[in-house]
Amino acid sequence: MNKLYLWGIIVVAIMFGATAYTLVLTGGGNKSLTDILSGDIVNALAITGAAALVVITVFVVIKYVRQMQVDSATGDLADENWDGIGEYKNSLPTGWAVMFLLTMVWGMWYWTIGYPVNAYSQIGEYNEDTAVHNAKFEAKYKDITGDRLVEMGESVFLAECKVCHGINADGIDGKAANLNHRIDAASVKHVIENGSNNKLLGFEMPMPDRNGLMNANSGYAPITDAEIELVSRFVANGMTGEGAEVFAGTCVMCHGADGMGVDSMGPNISKFDTVLVTNVLTHGKKGMIGVMPKFDRLNDKQKEAVGAYITNISK
Repeated sequence: MNKLYLWGIIVVAIMFGATAYTLVLTGGGNKSLTDILSGDIVNALAITGAAALVVITVFVVIKYVRQMQVDSATGDLADENWDGIGEYKNSLPTGWAVMFLLTMVWGMWYWTIGYPVNAYSQIGEYNEDTAVHNAKFEAKYKDITGDRLVEMGESVFLAECKVCHGINADGIDGKAANLNHRIDAASVKHVIENGSNNKLLGFEMPMPDRNGLMNANSGYAPITDAEIELVSRFVANGMTGEGAEVFAGTCVMCHGADGMGVDSMGPNISKFDTVLVTNVLTHGKKGMIGVMPKFDRLNDKQKEAVGAYITNISK
């Protein structure tokens, strides 16, 4: 027997032996290899696939190493060449074509019969368990309000939000928004200059940038840099101080005279409220600092609770 083939058989035997030994060890040492493979189709499929890969790889390598030793290139050269290197017009190797087709057949069998896409999965089980837990949670806590809701919100905030916003919700020196007050002047200015398209109302309601904002008090002229500075400080100061006229001429239509927002037009920019915070947690938000992700892992009651907590601590 050719030495190459003998070495191939030895390598395959070693790989099979090592795999079987590993399986028995991971099985606790109390189960035979047959018990392990027959107890779980995934194990059986994994070992079958590994065995096929080992055998095919070893003997394909041996085949082509052997060919390099004894074969010589023959046939007609293609018209194209690369720096003088030509390519023969050889047909597709039969073995390669057969293996390719068998792999396709095996793939169709695997996804439809061996381990179909609608079979059990750990992710599917987790999602089902989570849905059941959330339903029980909603039913148990659906009626809590007031201080109990705020207490729940604080617990959720400390578990989910403090990483970015800080344990005191102060934003950790600008890493995230400071939730102790509704908004700062820099954020207001950024939105006015660049516009916004966050779902703070629960649906798309884009705000135009400065080129689309007109001041009615100035004859519907585009808002100026000076007016942006004034109205930004006015909003950040809790709707007080200089800038009230600019706000009245430019912002009232969507945000209301008191900044509390207008239904289906603009969000509350005067202070936090539960609906606003819930929408941010549901849809995420993009602003001056960056992008805040949505929190799908929180259920509706938890989002409401966080909204109650932030509304309670903000000024």
